[in-house]
Amino acid sequence: MENDNAAEKLVNKALTARDSAYAPYSGFKVGAALLTSGGEIYTGCNIENASYGLTCCAERVAVFKAVSEGKKDFTAIAVACGDGDFCSPCGACRQVLAEFGGSIKVYMCNHRGEYRVKTVSELLPGYFRLGIGDWGLGIGG
Repeated sequence: MENDNAAEKLVNKALTARDSAYAPYSGFKVGAALLTSGGEIYTGCNIENASYGLTCCAERVAVFKAVSEGKKDFTAIAVACGDGDFCSPCGACRQVLAEFGGSIKVYMCNHRGEYRVKTVSELLPGYFRLGIGDWGLGIGG
């Protein structure tokens, strides 16, 4: 992120995306805003299902939207939830983000728009990477 204004814009997009969340079971609404290297922002919200394993997190929705539009080079993602805590991606979302680069900045936000920043590699050191010839034993980030 080049400046605080750009970070705040991404955070605000995540907070707005949270409003679209479908969370009738947990009531835990999450929004995400993913920034591409070209400056485009893709948003996502969590979508719950009565069969919890079929639930999709906001971060993955944003990534899947971007990839489905041909974008695969990401620089940052903001994640916002509705409570007072800073919202950190779950392990599955960390691994999905790691697929696109350990240097992606993750802005973990609270409902007031305050945030903490880490990279994907900091959140998931040694993430799984399937490398040619190493039979999946490669160490990421």
